[in-house]
Amino acid sequence: MGATRLIATVVLSLLLFLSGSSATQKKKTQGLPRQPCKRMVFYFHDILYNGQNAENATSAIVGAPAWGNRTILAGQNHFGNMVVFDDPITWDNDLHSNHVGRAQGFYLYDRKDYFTAWLGFSAFFNSTQHRGTITFAGADPLNKTRDISVIGGTGDFFMARGIATLMTDAVEGEVYFRLRVDTKLFECW
Repeated sequence: MGATRLIATVVLSLLLFLSGSSATQKKKTQGLPRQPCKRMVFYFHDILYNGQNAENATSAIVGAPAWGNRTILAGQNHFGNMVVFDDPITWDNDLHSNHVGRAQGFYLYDRKDYFTAWLGFSAFFNSTQHRGTITFAGADPLNKTRDISVIGGTGDFFMARGIATLMTDAVEGEVYFRLRVDTKLFECW
């Protein structure tokens, strides 16, 4: 009976010790900034249909306010316009370099008093480096740099979570823009 009690006491003490050391380890790492488990930078190139560039266009206005039309973005900070896109993705900022995927989704201009948008898209990669999708969503205040959420993924990016810092890299009127997407994943499987 005494040996059984001694073994039970040792096992219980060991369990308490291990659970306490795990909590201590968590407390030690909680204050440290997390490092991304995967980081990648890519560019996507958006060419808006303007009524004359159907062969080269990668995006089109599909919704416009009553005062607008579907070939020219509305005035008043483009409020009410909704654009869908299927843009090429490259590793560098050259539209004519090797396309490694497609960015497919939409953006809509959602404020009348300020130039801002909301966007949701998936980046589809089919290259030798990466295969799969990363899904992004969030408000885009169109500042020099801004962050949106990485909310999921498939393939190489299965169940990914993280943040993407967007930067408008080039703009040519209202027809073309290039977006630099610096993606930092904090949950990788």
